[in-house]
Amino acid sequence: MDTLIRNARILTFDERRTAHTRADVLVRGTKIAAVGPDLPAPTVEPTRIIDGSGKLVMPGLINAHLHSPANHLKGALEDAPLELFMLYEVPPIQEAPDGGRINYLRTMLGAMEMLKLGITAVHDDAFFNPVPTWDAIDGIMTAYADSGMRATVTIDQPNVPEYEKFPFLEALLPEAIKQSMRDAPRMGDAELLSLYGAFLRRWHGKAGGRLRCAASCSAPQRVTASYLEQLTDFAAAHDLPFDIHILETRLQRVLGQEKHGKSLIRYVHDLGVLDERKFVIHAVWVDQSDIDLMAEAGCVVGHNPISNLKIGSGVMPFRQLRDAGIPIALGTDEAAVDDSANLWGVVKMAGLIHKITDPEWTRWPKAPEILDCLFQGGARSMRLHESTGRIAPGYEADLILVDLDSLAFTPLNDLERQLVFVENGSSVMMTMVAGEVVMENGRLLKVDEAAIKAEFREAAKEHASMFADIHANAEILAPHYAAMLRKAEQMPVGMVRRLPLFGRTD
Repeated sequence: MDTLIRNARILTFDERRTAHTRADVLVRGTKIAAVGPDLPAPTVEPTRIIDGSGKLVMPGLINAHLHSPANHLKGALEDAPLELFMLYEVPPIQEAPDGGRINYLRTMLGAMEMLKLGITAVHDDAFFNPVPTWDAIDGIMTAYADSGMRATVTIDQPNVPEYEKFPFLEALLPEAIKQSMRDAPRMGDAELLSLYGAFLRRWHGKAGGRLRCAASCSAPQRVTASYLEQLTDFAAAHDLPFDIHILETRLQRVLGQEKHGKSLIRYVHDLGVLDERKFVIHAVWVDQSDIDLMAEAGCVVGHNPISNLKIGSGVMPFRQLRDAGIPIALGTDEAAVDDSANLWGVVKMAGLIHKITDPEWTRWPKAPEILDCLFQGGARSMRLHESTGRIAPGYEADLILVDLDSLAFTPLNDLERQLVFVENGSSVMMTMVAGEVVMENGRLLKVDEAAIKAEFREAAKEHASMFADIHANAEILAPHYAAMLRKAEQMPVGMVRRLPLFGRTD
């Protein structure tokens, strides 16, 4: 069905940043057919005409980083550094198998929230514990297919023993715990690569092209070098984005120094696998040499400012990355470290946090820069920048309708600044993905929201005992990980990415 939106204000975010105070958007099938004032009405039937008076049409938001298996952990975990935090989420010495239905429900929870907020696309770095199963993978992908959302999804699977991922930990752990970590289920290089081949055949391009596969090794220290190299070759052969968390925390900076005598960015570069498909997530504890290497390789960086604050990872050097010409995308990260999938909050935080890192106010991020990260950076993270993130003929019809009569835009002083610093998602009236309206006036059109929430509440009761066991096991490991963190804090790393203690004069 064709859709014509009449007389709306339009922000296209095309190469010229074209803006219309009053114009029309014609959607034909899954794509945008025309944009401009007073477009002729379609002659084909059926056609829906939408009155856009007093509304804004803009591209749908792109959440460039999410871990859907944690969608149920809003407010569930006490804040702590990443290395401690993950013990309560992805237990290294306890199996926490997930069936397909719980993965479906968790993924659908996030998809419903995002669609209602005007987020039309997500880059989901899906992890599995202890190892991926087809039930779990299919549950995630089916949920995205059913929701109507556009999703690029990975299989994020480490394949080395837990203590090899960290500095100092092997020496700190009792032998019995180390043996349990060696005995934990783990997939070899060949097995994981075979799984990826099957994943691609099973899901890549499905749901009318809305669903795409991507590669992920989680992080370079979490996999063998041979798997990282072979998966890079696989991604290149199929032109897939490759998700890789690098230098999220200070401890990871220490790890690179202790294990490799170099930063983890340099380690990946020296392996010959730092390339234009790499989506480097976080990049907080990077130095100028790391930034230069990423820029030379053509990487995209994923910025998750709320996540970085929630668990105290630090503040990413935004201006240095932008100055180097590195595209930056914005993500919520998982619900456990954002407590929502509301990308509008991330947009505002990205516009604010960097103001306290540089006294030179002329270098602070401006609203147009943040919006460029949101749309073009997000699309680049999924290697979809030639088909999404803009309102232009030939692009996918992923767009939203925003009410300019809402309090966020009253009075309307500067549209782009108010999108970044004022809007929270409540003004989104309609969400369209691939030419199909999937949310309108707060109601999801492809999903029975009440039924999904009710089913998940029952499923959560069944999993309560497993979550209690995970917590108990984490408490056994936590003192050893805390000792590792304290030792790492004593190691110099040559940079500061956290605010100094207030009141200190030394």
